[in-house]
Amino acid sequence: MKLKKTFMACLLMFGFLSASAQDQQPKIEYVHNPYWYVQVQGGGQYTLGEIDFKDLLSPNVQIAVGRQFTPVFGLRLAVNAWQSRAGIDFDQETFIDGTVAPAGTAKWKWMYVAPGLDATFNLSNLFCGFNPNRLFNLSVFAGLGANIGWDFDKASNVTNAQLIAQHYGHTMVAGYQPENIAYAWEGTKVRLFGRAGLAADFKVSEKVSLGLEVNANTLSDRYNGKKAGNSDWYFNALAGVKINLGKTYTTRTIEAPKAPEKVVEKVIERVIEKPCPEPAPAVSPTRALAKKEDKFRRDVFFTIGKSYFNQLKPAEKAKVKEVADYLKANPNATVEVTGYADIGTGNPTINKRLSQQRAQAIYNALVKTYKIKASRIKVDSKGDTIQPFAKEEENRVVICIAD
Repeated sequence: MKLKKTFMACLLMFGFLSASAQDQQPKIEYVHNPYWYVQVQGGGQYTLGEIDFKDLLSPNVQIAVGRQFTPVFGLRLAVNAWQSRAGIDFDQETFIDGTVAPAGTAKWKWMYVAPGLDATFNLSNLFCGFNPNRLFNLSVFAGLGANIGWDFDKASNVTNAQLIAQHYGHTMVAGYQPENIAYAWEGTKVRLFGRAGLAADFKVSEKVSLGLEVNANTLSDRYNGKKAGNSDWYFNALAGVKINLGKTYTTRTIEAPKAPEKVVEKVIERVIEKPCPEPAPAVSPTRALAKKEDKFRRDVFFTIGKSYFNQLKPAEKAKVKEVADYLKANPNATVEVTGYADIGTGNPTINKRLSQQRAQAIYNALVKTYKIKASRIKVDSKGDTIQPFAKEEENRVVICIAD
């Protein structure tokens, strides 16, 4: 009997020492490095106007150099260029000088280059935490710049003067130009513009990602040669490649806090024999037993990404009932419920939330389903800062220790 109890005590001591060693696994954390990048894109532009959509489409390219200062914030200098288009629909009109402008659509185009400085904000890192291994990142940006336009092409089927006269209701005579003729500009014009947009990047490697971008640009009413009483707009849709320069992140190891030492007292059985007095009949030996009960523990395992009690497998739910039965059988006992998440999936923010939800799910089951007093339950969560088991999938767990 004594040999059996000694053997059991040794097994318990070995188990506690193994769990303590597993608790000491360090955590790997990603640290963002500021870095430069270059970006090359091509696509199309739509210049807002009143004629058919297809007649207002033109090619577009963009080259950018940027710096990502933090996981969320960056700046880029982007040069957007190529061509814009405009036009009007008009009725036939005969002018005083005898020329005739036939009914139809007048279309024209011009070249431009538009350098601008944008502030960029990575929404994926902002709301989900920094993760350099994430395959998809969504960003927004906004900025200002200068649009430099030239080679304003007059409408092919009417003269510039006739075009403006038709559009604004002026009748042209020799040597006379109405005030609004300045809207059909010539030479080179520089105009301030504002820009905002949305960008999606798909990671190919640490250095390279493929991207899609849409942006909206607004500037002076004089941009497209027509007077409308409001700002002119053009919209770009672009696709391209982004190349990161230098190392974008490093890793550091955070040592897990040392688990408190678990002391297992050896169970000792001592037999005290009393001699039989004479002439009294023999008295059976009595035994005095000093024993400390071991702590009651159950490990309730969750599947990946799950944190609700009804998502547990039947065998895991049965473990929660065993904890409740133990507490009911030992009215003075309390239980510590601690949630964990595995470091191999998600990120620290998500894993912290998962471990809290898992611990809370077991707490709710004990209190609401099995009617255990809340004052007898202590709830804690470790996220992925401590990995109690060697196997990654076993760290999606809630450990219940009753004492």
